[in-house]
Amino acid sequence: MRTKTVTSRKKAVASAAALVAALALTLTACGSGDDSAKPVADVSAEPKTQAATVLDTPFKKPNLVLKDTKGESYDFREATKGKPTLIYFGYTNCPDVCPTTISNIAIARKSLPKADQDKLQVVFVTTDPERDTSAELGKWLASAGDPSFVGLTGDFPTIQAGARQLGIGIDAPKKEKDGTVVSMHGAQVIAFSPKTDGGYVLYGEDASSDDYAKDLPKLIKGETP
Repeated sequence: MRTKTVTSRKKAVASAAALVAALALTLTACGSGDDSAKPVADVSAEPKTQAATVLDTPFKKPNLVLKDTKGESYDFREATKGKPTLIYFGYTNCPDVCPTTISNIAIARKSLPKADQDKLQVVFVTTDPERDTSAELGKWLASAGDPSFVGLTGDFPTIQAGARQLGIGIDAPKKEKDGTVVSMHGAQVIAFSPKTDGGYVLYGEDASSDDYAKDLPKLIKGETP
């Protein structure tokens, strides 16, 4: 199993529209299978000084209704309304980026006071729903991240549409001739403010557990990291 992920370097404040365009171009390049020819989607040539990209135009929460790890219906907008929330799209068979990202967030969450840990909502949406059943997501999140994390699965078109509302590109998993399955998906984590419910901060795959630990206290209050 191998995965191809999509990230980009951006200045501290960027527009959601610009990010959508840049990330879409990068995802298309990933499909070529030639990483050496993959363009770097830069919104700005300025060097990156922090893990967080604060958006000047926040994303609206996607209209995403799926099944959670208990097999029950989960309305993302309603369930996370007024709560500090992180959302990430990936899959359990990912060998590197997905488990690393989820682990980093879990480690950072544990550094928070118990009250803040309870406030934070972490939602993992599978990009491989055919194999990632509710039960499989529950087991994986408990081992790779934290049992409190919400895992969502459902039909792929619904998942893909929800990701697109956040400027995150994903393609349906494809099996290659050698039997391996390739899943192309954006590796961004979007943070939503408990004050506005807007997705106002974005993190790429290079964000570390220390980066999240530093920013989470502010994200929980709806402040800018």
